[in-house]
Amino acid sequence: MAQDPRIDVAFTLREGGAEPTRDELAELAGSLKPEVWFSTPLSDAEPGEGGREPDFTWDLSGAPYKGQVATGKAAVYLANSKFGLNRPFIFADGFNYGESDLPGLFAYFNTPYGTKQGLFDQLLSSGFDVIVLGFTERHTHIQANAEVAIAAIRRTIQERKSDIPLTVGGVSMGGMITRYALAKMEAEQSDHETATYLSYDTPHNGAWIPLILQQMAYFFEDFTPAGSDGVKQAELIRSPAAQQLLWAWVENSKYSGEVATASELRGEFLRDLAAVGNFPQRPLKLGVSNGRRDGVGRPLPAGEVAFDWQALIASATARFQADKSEKKPIGGMHLGLALRRSTTTEVPALDGAPGGTLESFGLVADALKAKIAHEYRSGAFVPSVSAAALDFDPVKWDVNLNLSITDADLERGHLDEVAFDDDNHPHSLVSGVLIDWIVEHLAG
Repeated sequence: MAQDPRIDVAFTLREGGAEPTRDELAELAGSLKPEVWFSTPLSDAEPGEGGREPDFTWDLSGAPYKGQVATGKAAVYLANSKFGLNRPFIFADGFNYGESDLPGLFAYFNTPYGTKQGLFDQLLSSGFDVIVLGFTERHTHIQANAEVAIAAIRRTIQERKSDIPLTVGGVSMGGMITRYALAKMEAEQSDHETATYLSYDTPHNGAWIPLILQQMAYFFEDFTPAGSDGVKQAELIRSPAAQQLLWAWVENSKYSGEVATASELRGEFLRDLAAVGNFPQRPLKLGVSNGRRDGVGRPLPAGEVAFDWQALIASATARFQADKSEKKPIGGMHLGLALRRSTTTEVPALDGAPGGTLESFGLVADALKAKIAHEYRSGAFVPSVSAAALDFDPVKWDVNLNLSITDADLERGHLDEVAFDDDNHPHSLVSGVLIDWIVEHLAG
């Protein structure tokens, strides 16, 4: 009988090692970057000339979730200020740590490409009013931020000067937040007045951050000073959003056990999502993937070393995820005498899967100041099969990651129409292929 996907950590004493001195620990701490790992602000991604001031901004509060009220903001850009809010397009921010950067998000997705204007300028020119939705805590529960999205939808309906239906969606987890919000409104028989839903490289069935890198975030956090804001490096990985979003997750660097069900928060979210119908039923559901559809992933050698970092008192080795089988090595780390090595069982080789990528190995190598080959820096973050919302179990992941996705596969999926990129590009990349498709389907 096949085992469920799991991780196992073995602890040994390192031969010839010694307990680190206070000075050695201080030197190690000084060499590690005090920042939240895996956080990649869009505003740092050279968005280009795409920014403009919003016509107005809304402060938003959601209904309480588990006794707490999530908040956010929406920046409203009118196609024509004389007509007011007329043809709304709500676009929600995605997975990251801390507060949304609305000017950065607008500028990034409004990046010109080729000889064309950016996405938002094209939509504004077509008469859409662009509403960029952000959250005070992007890293909190999806259900909580979905209440903020519901507040934004209701405020939009209230302020709209016409009866033109809404277009609602988001990038990355923003697509999950708005998916849940629209489905919840339907389940509660609250009219969202939305005709089209759009997800941009959204991990509908889950995302992937390598387990060995998650472990390193926890492990080295104990020896790394907090950043200037007092936040430490594993905060994003341990956040509710990460637990709900990631298909495989570990709670600390010592955890051994099943990984697809390690967090109750993910199971709870999937149950809540199923209870409201899984997807909204009324809107036309569109989606785009930053990955390829032909089953060709990144050429990362499963099970091989991605980087190997050696310091005087510490070390860290990261391997690309091996493909299933039993107790396959994925790397390890040591500090002083303590040595730990990790293996996985029945975990697929997700790093090389086709899909939107993240510089996960590169970001961790940089934080450790480790050498890494350029071609090894990035692996899959949102596999194409997940962004396309194909019909498979989001816990068991009973799907071929390297599936050449046919029209028949998409017809059995949950989205009405899906576009794929021409290569496996960085997650959330403003791709001309995808932007052209979106503009054609929304404004054509």
